[in-house]
Amino acid sequence: MHAWQFIRAGQPLVRVEIPDPTPPRNGVVVDVRAAGLCSSDVGIIDGTLDGVLTFAPIVLGHEVAGVISEVGDNVAEFKVGDRVAIHSMGDGTPRVGGNYIGTGRNGGYAEKTTAWTSELIKLPDGVDFDQAAAATDAGMTAYHALFETGGVRPGTRVGIVGLGGLGLNGARLAVLAGAEVFAAGRRAEVNARAVELGVTEVVTNTADLVKYNLDVIVDFAGFGTTTAAAIEAINPGGRVVQVGLGVEQSTISTYLITMKQVTLVGSLGGTPRDTAEVVKLINSGDFRIATRKIGFDEIGEGLGALKRGEVKGERLVAQWDL
Repeated sequence: MHAWQFIRAGQPLVRVEIPDPTPPRNGVVVDVRAAGLCSSDVGIIDGTLDGVLTFAPIVLGHEVAGVISEVGDNVAEFKVGDRVAIHSMGDGTPRVGGNYIGTGRNGGYAEKTTAWTSELIKLPDGVDFDQAAAATDAGMTAYHALFETGGVRPGTRVGIVGLGGLGLNGARLAVLAGAEVFAAGRRAEVNARAVELGVTEVVTNTADLVKYNLDVIVDFAGFGTTTAAAIEAINPGGRVVQVGLGVEQSTISTYLITMKQVTLVGSLGGTPRDTAEVVKLINSGDFRIATRKIGFDEIGEGLGALKRGEVKGERLVAQWDL
């Protein structure tokens, strides 16, 4: 089969032919129909995140949806022909690297990949493959940060910092949950999109969120200054959820954390249930992830565009039928 393979850090992905996979015990082979391009893959390629890999050469691509073409032993709940998404973080047990798709085993930048049944989410016919692929990470990560880590519920006053793909997804999900949502973003055209999605008001400086008396702030940017400003802006007793990793380290006010009794907590990915909930929202028609479809041959070029910062407020998704 055809695939895009990571050989070593600092080198672009290489287009190769490798043997077709076979179904693992308690697993399946999936014919890939869509694979989302993620900035974490850019980090692997440039060497800043290649430590998450358990081996190389490897086929990257952890946002995957497709059709089951083979089933392994002991598989009863799935069959050939089922439309599925593959949860990007295995069965949801937190770990670094592990056997996750695209980091611990060959991923979705190929014509076929494998999955265990514990990772699979069946797709309703009304959910397009590009939406399903993006749901497994870009949708799931935002959902988990808001509702599982952040505890957002109807009536919660929520701040969203950073209106990239994750931030826009998070803003819309919070609106759909009945929260009152405010945001901080720097690009006028994206800020306008956030208002269209139901955000009450958008500011350009995170510190300006202080006037909205927020219960929860989710920082999807993570540039240090944004985290520090979120701690300044949050209500006493509030919660700041850290998702973005724009910088590795930052300086924050431990004085404010203590005196305001702020909870600062990190959120990484999520569970198959989170992905399944996002898929349900997509199927309802209320939620849609902004995607731009590209062809399989354009994966290398698309990752280059991500690295150069040319992709704003949408998810590139490679589809094999383009």
